[in-house]
Amino acid sequence: MELSRAGRTWALSAASASAGWSLSLVEHGAEREPVVVIDNFAPAPDRLIDDAGFLSFQPIGPHYPGIRAVVAPAMLHDLMVALEPVVAEAFGCPAFEVIDAFYSLVTTRPSALAPIQRLPHFDGVERERLALLHFLARDERSGTAFYRHRSTGFETVTAERLPAYRRSLDADIGTHGLPPPGYIDGNTPIFDRIARYEGRFNRAILYRSNTLHCAAIPEDMAFVADPRAGRLTVNTFLMAETRGR
Repeated sequence: MELSRAGRTWALSAASASAGWSLSLVEHGAEREPVVVIDNFAPAPDRLIDDAGFLSFQPIGPHYPGIRAVVAPAMLHDLMVALEPVVAEAFGCPAFEVIDAFYSLVTTRPSALAPIQRLPHFDGVERERLALLHFLARDERSGTAFYRHRSTGFETVTAERLPAYRRSLDADIGTHGLPPPGYIDGNTPIFDRIARYEGRFNRAILYRSNTLHCAAIPEDMAFVADPRAGRLTVNTFLMAETRGR
């Protein structure tokens, strides 16, 4: 597999031609963190939607603004095998394991969001932890956006940065107050948006979990608990074995 590094958007040419994928790699922000965009990700996306329709969804923790159901490993096995060379080239990771995989539905209306859900977040402080987000909603207006914390300049949060980030964020909220109810959309007094990736049907994006990011959700989206009508995604978290960037 060859990677052209002419500019900030690269083509991952031969990575998974057999899977029928269309791939690109984008470096965004001052920290130039990579995001792999994969279109035509699943060969039969409706099979995943149908599978989700048979499951019982439940809230899982205070951060996600909706409900989730566990994805059976067999549903993802072939996709994970095809993903291995992409992870190796884009992130310098010769191997990885799946640590969690969920079907997820955004069901919380903007006016009902908890304060923590109105801010960008990170999923973990480990650089070797990766997130794979697979969009399965027919409504393609949502997406995922990435942010820079203005006070610190951080676009990622590591274990070393975490105490300073927390102190600075607390100070920012003391100065500016909590954001009003609603999904974050663009720049705010505390955060700058540095990139946004559209949630096209059957697109997946792969990125480091310690990047500051948030779902980009239109106010008039269908906030329903029906996998066939709501904002359905598959959220898969990977722990990679690294050999440097």
